[in-house]
Amino acid sequence: MQLLIDFILHIDQHIINLVNYFGDWTYLLLFLVIFIETGIVIMPFLPGDSLLFAAAAISANPKYHLSIFIFIVLFLIASIVGDSLNFFLGEKVGNKLTKQKHIGKFIKQEQLDKAKTFFDKYGILAIFIARFMPIIRTFAPFIAASSGYKYSKFVKYNISACIVWVLLCCGGGYFFGNIPFVQEHFSVVVLGIILVTCIPALVALFKKEKKA
Repeated sequence: MQLLIDFILHIDQHIINLVNYFGDWTYLLLFLVIFIETGIVIMPFLPGDSLLFAAAAISANPKYHLSIFIFIVLFLIASIVGDSLNFFLGEKVGNKLTKQKHIGKFIKQEQLDKAKTFFDKYGILAIFIARFMPIIRTFAPFIAASSGYKYSKFVKYNISACIVWVLLCCGGGYFFGNIPFVQEHFSVVVLGIILVTCIPALVALFKKEKKA
């Protein structure tokens, strides 16, 4: 866990080390991180927003010979295909998990029914906002599928969310990541990105507690 925290807080230095060691293979490695963070429901702790920001910031520096356009295309593919894989897993095994002796204690049919009601009522907003919320974006496709949400609707709004997410994170990193202040306080900026992306979840939690 300590290594993961160090990786997230100093992600710019770790990416630079990857570039120095693996060269152009860095594209594939970062693609896989985003794909796994998005597509494998048990890997929500991998970096997402901060990785896009850092990768774009480094690509703006000609010293490393990385293309922001390649990053944008790869991150788009990784997030869209990853979400589709996540949805597929939820569709195939989501409801079966509720019948498993041990897993069923944590994922109950009642919860899936409530999730379906939530997605039916707030479908567009729920799918779109989830993309900007760490951890939650990893579970959203799985829950949507296992609760009976239609893939045709999911993929339409998910693609829109992925496009906005990648362009915002990569655009922010490319244009602002190499500002001296940002470079000197990169860990603080990364924490800020994580906190900002968590705001929707915190607001929802606050409203829920206030209503209760």
